[in-house]
Amino acid sequence: MRNLKVLPILIGIGLLLMNCEDKQTSKQSENAVVKDSIVTKKQPKKETTKKAETDFPKLTDANAMEFFLEYDKENKENKVRITTDFGTIDILLYDKTKFHRSNFIYLTKRKYFDGTQFYRVVKDFVIQGGSSDGLDLYKKRRKIGKYLLPPDTKRGYEHKRGAISMPSSEINNPHMLASPYEFFIVVTKPGSYHLDGEFTPFGKVIEGMDVVDKINSVKTEKGDWPSQNIYIQKAEVIE
Repeated sequence: MRNLKVLPILIGIGLLLMNCEDKQTSKQSENAVVKDSIVTKKQPKKETTKKAETDFPKLTDANAMEFFLEYDKENKENKVRITTDFGTIDILLYDKTKFHRSNFIYLTKRKYFDGTQFYRVVKDFVIQGGSSDGLDLYKKRRKIGKYLLPPDTKRGYEHKRGAISMPSSEINNPHMLASPYEFFIVVTKPGSYHLDGEFTPFGKVIEGMDVVDKINSVKTEKGDWPSQNIYIQKAEVIE
């Protein structure tokens, strides 16, 4: 009889516990749904970012020119601000040098120049930027692609003081094909006109030549490498 009396009590306690567990599970389920729904709301932003990164083809010598012709149609901006350790440099890009302008705008929008350096400084001649000795740079270039740009030297532009131009590739390069990731700014007064016909001036400094001169005045080591690292903190399209 004692056992029979205890059994209903145990059953009642069991049902009570089960009911509590059901309520707790229900609460956990509700929390999980709310949490998942929040994640789901944020997910499209991640997908959009990933899609934007893969919208562009990996560039090669075979497809770069066609790509920049198409890119030029929807990306008409022609001003870029370069922020350095010494201040900002504003550059106007020439519309006539279409491939070089589009290339520079494209790399700027891809954040390629951010974190690179002015790695070559030749006193009273040029400052040269767009490279560094960091592993991140190699990863950026590998992601964008390997290609060269043809010279475009017959547009009437000269290597006057403040001109921005593109160096030729270091490989065996009889046609003076340009290295698209790098650029140099002429410091010489009134200019370095002996470069005309060999390299392509594709823009000019419109504000910040005092910053260019400051960079040109730093001490250098062997190979014209500055004694102190001069970083391009960021490059951004301003118009």
